[in-house]
Amino acid sequence: MEGYCVKCKKKVEIQKGKESVTKNGRRILKGKCPDCGITVCRILGKKD
Repeated sequence: MEGYCVKCKKKVEIQKGKESVTKNGRRILKGKCPDCGITVCRILGKKD
């Protein structure tokens, strides 16, 4: 799945992505940017 890297300023393929939940209950996919290595997040849809 793709996410937006703020440091590289482009869409990248998320590496080692894990699904987690934020404080307000939203699901996110959290992983690393393959180019620079910083954390990249993508907000996912609601779970029914």
